[in-house]
Amino acid sequence: MPVLEAAARFGPYFVWQPRDDEPGWRPLTDLLDPAVAAERVAAGQRVLRRMSGLGPDQLGERVVASTIFLGLASRLVSPLLATAALTGVVPAADPARLWWRPVEGGPLPLSYREMGVTDESLHRVAIGRLVAPLLEVFQRHFVLSPQVLWGNVASALGGAAGMIADAGDPVAAERSAALVAELLAVPPLLGTATLHRPDQRHARWFLERHNCCLYYRIPGGGTCGDCVLTPDDQRRRQWRAVLNRRSGAESTGD
Repeated sequence: MPVLEAAARFGPYFVWQPRDDEPGWRPLTDLLDPAVAAERVAAGQRVLRRMSGLGPDQLGERVVASTIFLGLASRLVSPLLATAALTGVVPAADPARLWWRPVEGGPLPLSYREMGVTDESLHRVAIGRLVAPLLEVFQRHFVLSPQVLWGNVASALGGAAGMIADAGDPVAAERSAALVAELLAVPPLLGTATLHRPDQRHARWFLERHNCCLYYRIPGGGTCGDCVLTPDDQRRRQWRAVLNRRSGAESTGD
């Protein structure tokens, strides 16, 4: 699908590949089974234990579940946001036409089959059709706050818009930020986050969420750049560092 191929240039979180005949693909709807969601969280716990050296009792299931959901949300919304920003169209994404393949770490591989475009809104497709059913599973099974989970969706959108902007396409950057702003202006994302543009010379927005994904509860985890718990002066230093890197890349023509 050409519009999805265009989105893939922004990185692995933006890739939905055409479904092939390789073994291991599972319907996306499998993730709506609480037992399968629990499998993914257990896999995430194993990865975090290997990376951090922490014991099982130091990696609470709810914290890891929130982190896993954030990664899944990123994989679902990033390609759709990019295609809408680049082409003005939204793929007719449906859980029945999407598959996933288990991996221990990194972006979850997703594939599609027989997908066209739709005149439905990005909100209806990405938020209502793909994200909301999965969010309900994580909310109920892992007893996570809907405010935290919807904040994770906002964070996924903000991260995707940032990666689009950092690719150096100012038109796509403007469009993706505008689309994220529209999504944040209506329920269920209303009140979850705010977009900031600290320097009007750059088409680069930064998202500041109004809650936390809980990652800070992992020993040594710290806070994310968009977290409500990140001190404002630290956040602004991070923004400036990103803008300085962009200025350097633009001056060298990269």
